Amino acid sequence: MTTVLMPLNERCAAYERMADALEHLGETWRDWPDLRTCASAMGLSPSHFQREFTRWAGISPKQFQASLAHAEAGDLLRQGASVLDTTYETGLSSPSRLHDLFIAHEALSPGEAKSGGQDAQLTIGKAPTPFGTGVFLSSPRGLCGLGFADDGVGPKTGFEHPGYGQDEVFADMANRYKNADIQRDDAVAADWARRIFGAGGEIPLALYGTEFRRQVWRALLEIPTGETWTYGEVARAAGNSKAARAAGTAIGANTIAWLIPCHRALASDGRLHNYHWGTARKRAMLAYEKVHTAI
Repeated sequence: MTTVLMPLNERCAAYERMADALEHLGETWRDWPDLRTCASAMGLSPSHFQREFTRWAGISPKQFQASLAHAEAGDLLRQGASVLDTTYETGLSSPSRLHDLFIAHEALSPGEAKSGGQDAQLTIGKAPTPFGTGVFLSSPRGLCGLGFADDGVGPKTGFEHPGYGQDEVFADMANRYKNADIQRDDAVAADWARRIFGAGGEIPLALYGTEFRRQVWRALLEIPTGETWTYGEVARAAGNSKAARAAGTAIGANTIAWLIPCHRALASDGRLHNYHWGTARKRAMLAYEKVHTAI
């Protein structure tokens, strides 16, 4: 039976609690805690936790535990295309299939980019997503930027921090094109959110970057859903196996989170750190993707 997901605004409101739940389940699944124990850790009743988790993730807590066990027992997801291609289908707002992405144009010409987007017409706005409030920047040619804001978060104060406040994300996006004409329109942002996290289909991306950065971003699109690569592996896929450090810089410069999956790239030590939109969000994205590939 197909799970009926929460509307995007409810999934957005539930994000922080679900991120905590994913972390808890990821740490405890080997003990196979029952539903009551997991719900208690979240401060919810078993029925509330079961319903909220399932309607946010499209899969039950028990199925999520099973997916972790499945991935752990034999590394089956990396044994062949037949397994990788058997994606867990639920008919929900699952991640847009990366093979369906179409990088339509450069967002700006080199001349426009050098001038800070002089005369470029861009639209910025916010909308709810399963991973909190999304900030969307777009041109008539396609999506230029997607970032995530965290309620109650102030300016960055250290190397590792929980995220960015809404004003900071807006400024981050706008500062990439300082001389562009940027208009606020949350309705346009909401339409992008529905297309990316709801309706699915082809998502035109409007990018500008150096040739090497574009190669790295294309390499990120090759990482199978539910898997991770190191910066070195991404560099190798981008055609320069010795450029792991430069690949890391290019990954950090990615302007379109989630769709160009920089959350799937890890440093050589394998830790979930240095993600621009917060390690909790990176963990939630990876866990969300895993449940749609590992069963």
